Amino acid sequence: MRVYIPTTLPRLAAAHEAGELGPAPLDAFGVTPGLREWYVSDDIEELEYAALTRAAGASLRMLAGEPAAARRRVVLVADVPDAQVSFDPDQPLDPAVLGAVRLAGAIRLAKAAAVHVDADDAEQDVAAAAAVLGAADQGDDDARFTVDGAEDHELLWYGMQELPGLIA
Repeated sequence: MRVYIPTTLPRLAAAHEAGELGPAPLDAFGVTPGLREWYVSDDIEELEYAALTRAAGASLRMLAGEPAAARRRVVLVADVPDAQVSFDPDQPLDPAVLGAVRLAGAIRLAKAAAVHVDADDAEQDVAAAAAVLGAADQGDDDARFTVDGAEDHELLWYGMQELPGLIA
């Protein structure tokens, strides 16, 4: 299964040094039956984009708890054996948990497919969104608008060979 693992640049740098992202279990996102049902599409690229988007949202939540981290959402993409992935087959159609999976093992970076990262020009919007995430969760419309502004930024794709330049 292709999985989308939310992280941050400092965590990615630590993973690069260790050779793997871990320890397990790791929370990630993938194309689960619940995501397929909610999204109502058979286009695997659209479904994977939906999983990537959810992982980017989880990365934003990580950033809210890591004030020293660069304000750029990061998602590591990897293909893992189905046996290492678990999820609730009766997952509720709640956008907050759709596509959520748990990985039983650490992810060796040598086996990762790619990494998606916000461009530099997204940092201001991502910083603002991380600062108001709690208020957005409580229903504050202005805060939700700010979070949506960060979500409007597309993550850029990087090959794993480009990782050293990203974390430098």
